[in-house]
Amino acid sequence: MRRLPLLLPLCLAFSGRASAQTISVSAGPDPSVDYSRLARIDTFIDGYVRRGWINGAVTLIVHNGRVVQCKGYGYSNTETHRAMHRDDFFRIASQTKAIVTVGLMQLFEEGKCYLDEPVADFLPAYKDMRVLDKYNAADTTYTTVPARRAITIRDILTHTSGLDYPVIGSKDMTAIYAKAGIPSGLGVFDYSLRERMEALAKLPLARQPGEKWAYSLGVDLAGCLIEIISGKDLEDYLAERIFRPLGMNDTYFNVPASKADRLVRVYREDSLHRFVPYVYADEKIDPDYPVRQKRYFSGGGGLTSTAWDYAVFLQMMLNGGTYNGVHILAPR
Repeated sequence: MRRLPLLLPLCLAFSGRASAQTISVSAGPDPSVDYSRLARIDTFIDGYVRRGWINGAVTLIVHNGRVVQCKGYGYSNTETHRAMHRDDFFRIASQTKAIVTVGLMQLFEEGKCYLDEPVADFLPAYKDMRVLDKYNAADTTYTTVPARRAITIRDILTHTSGLDYPVIGSKDMTAIYAKAGIPSGLGVFDYSLRERMEALAKLPLARQPGEKWAYSLGVDLAGCLIEIISGKDLEDYLAERIFRPLGMNDTYFNVPASKADRLVRVYREDSLHRFVPYVYADEKIDPDYPVRQKRYFSGGGGLTSTAWDYAVFLQMMLNGGTYNGVHILAPR
């Protein structure tokens, strides 16, 4: 069994009524919960730590709006033997996408954009897109054909835009993106999000818009649209419209220095199946990106958060867009 990198080892679970308005910590035992069975989580996660499959994890279980289990296991830093705490920060990677999608849906709900509206209405660079036809790996040249239709906002939110992903995408598109300096979003500091998204528009799509689902940079592009439509950078928009209203006080693109000691360390597996600290040279991503000041806000993967904060976001979604009397989205 492959070991798991310490990038996103937080586990959340919800059960019971979806109408609970807030998440609260149980003042005492919940009579509807069998705590002896709940304790099996300890056996399971502790076994992963003991076998060396993970360094540590945080689990959180919400039942009928009450937290009945929230615990840290193992270590957040094996070198210093710092125990994992339940309020530690994790690089939540693509869980960022759900939050940014909600941000753009807020603007749709306000009538400031439409789901089937072309992205080019806001970013003219996306007008008259081309689609990859043939790629020559020997000299990195390629031919293209015209896109049969425009990319829409619905397309970028559902990964049907024809865009691809750097590093983890198809072989040909990974090479094309690398040559053009298109980032995956992690560990990027000084680029302008709009400038890189406009550079992306100059490259071919991997497939025709609407043709098929493929994981992509679409939600990074969605983050750029939020900035253009709202007139705010993505960091400020999410803080004002989602994080502060929901009380998500530990979710950031830029983790404050005062909280930096709660950031879990990142590890990777070496050739001998040992955990070793992840370093920049491994994949050209600075593992300390959450605490380094940046102005490039990746809608597809740039946020850092805690199990509690993300549970609040998920409970809001389960509630149909409302949490603790705050309306984030309409139920539809």
